[in-house]
Amino acid sequence: MSKIRQIFRLHAQDRSKKQISTLTGCSRNTVKKYLYKFIEHKLTYTDIDRMSDHALEELFCPEQLPVRDERFEQLKAILPEVEKQMKRKGVTIAMLWEQYRVQHPDGYAIAQFYRHYSDFTKRGKPVMHMEHKAGDKLYIDFAGEKLTIVDKDSGELRQVEVFAAILGCSQLTYVEATYSQKREDLVKVCENALHYFGGVPAAIVPDNLRSAVTKSSRYEPTINETFADFAEHYGTAVLPARAYRPKDKALVEGIIKIIYRRIYAAIRHKVYHTLEALNADIHKELEALNNQPFKGRDYSRRQQFDEVERSALQPLPAYHYEFKQQAMVTVMKNGHVCLRADRHYYSVPYRYIGKKVKLLYTSSRVEIYYRYERIAAHPRHGRKYHYTTSQEHLASAHRFLSEWTPDKFIEQAKAISDDVADYIIMVFEHKQHPEQAYKSCSGILSMVRKVGNERLANACKRAHEYGIYNYPIIVQILDRNLDRMSKEPEELPMPEHTNIRGSEYYE
Repeated sequence: MSKIRQIFRLHAQDRSKKQISTLTGCSRNTVKKYLYKFIEHKLTYTDIDRMSDHALEELFCPEQLPVRDERFEQLKAILPEVEKQMKRKGVTIAMLWEQYRVQHPDGYAIAQFYRHYSDFTKRGKPVMHMEHKAGDKLYIDFAGEKLTIVDKDSGELRQVEVFAAILGCSQLTYVEATYSQKREDLVKVCENALHYFGGVPAAIVPDNLRSAVTKSSRYEPTINETFADFAEHYGTAVLPARAYRPKDKALVEGIIKIIYRRIYAAIRHKVYHTLEALNADIHKELEALNNQPFKGRDYSRRQQFDEVERSALQPLPAYHYEFKQQAMVTVMKNGHVCLRADRHYYSVPYRYIGKKVKLLYTSSRVEIYYRYERIAAHPRHGRKYHYTTSQEHLASAHRFLSEWTPDKFIEQAKAISDDVADYIIMVFEHKQHPEQAYKSCSGILSMVRKVGNERLANACKRAHEYGIYNYPIIVQILDRNLDRMSKEPEELPMPEHTNIRGSEYYE
């Protein structure tokens, strides 16, 4: 507007159009256009001087509105659908214009169609300024462009993903190459990022990748169980960005563009044979990026992090997160579940027989859950086709049987008497297999409740004299009260009788 005022001031001084054009830097045609409107409205320079810039703009530079005819109204009605279709892969504006002309042969040409579409897409869309609090959010994402490592022996190329994480307040950045975007790789690089920062933010903001978000939603997305467990281990929350809303994570989108310029460009001519070598160079360039001052400022990402954000982060837990895998299985009739990865069997409480349970297992531990309640936990064993059994999981009858051992029976017998213990030892020695003697020993020891310690000890001594070692002989001795009889003399005197022949009879 100052240019327009200058044109009219020079015109009031009786300067020629050529002089006005030279002094203001405007073309002669532009000067003519403004002077024509000036004369048309019968204005004076005093009138112009009193007018505000807004009024001056409306008078000399009115907004050019499109002509609202029937063609324009037809096009305006379909522009929202055109914008929607343009988001589809492979769809072009020329393709949509051809469809438009088929439906409206007297419609706009492609140039006008494109101009109206461009005006429609540029309509006002408000953008919210985000204030990032120290220690509040960590934004994570994977770069669209992948890097490559080369197999040293075969020369095979393998593409690898590039993970980026940035803290909202200080913008301190972490970058690492990894083999995939799978759950275990995502958890690993996120954990490495937290240890790089030396603390835990209040929330992690991921994109809607499947390894972090099982089901996206505008209001309450479903978090992947493994990633949620990882977040719980580190005492942080997961706040996924909305699907197809890159502005929700504009920081990480922006840092990925910087990574392309600062890291990708620096290593583009190098050949890497291992992921470790690639990450070593990435880390070197990353440190240079974090320590470089921001443009127009006298501090870097690292300095801002040390001064503002480091103290706001939560402390790291004492132990690293151990990646858990899961499986749904049915409890077998013997009260065990099978971990198919090892072909090993683990016990659960017998009341869950036939129930569907969830196995969560790490490299060192197996946990079993039923309806979100942990019902069993065991150290992980890799021995195939073997059983890990906890006695407390068995039914009472099974638990009693599982506790039968020769040593246990001998200990119980010693508590009664040494004679009983000796007899129990002989029972085991006279059986080919210890388990053959378990029921006999159990029956013998159970007699103590009926007859007491002393009678059972005497019965065992009597049976030992007979050289018979089993349960029935003990029952017979006790039933006939043979344990109470005194020991018979070794030689009985010959009774006097007339019918007994003497030794001389045989001479």
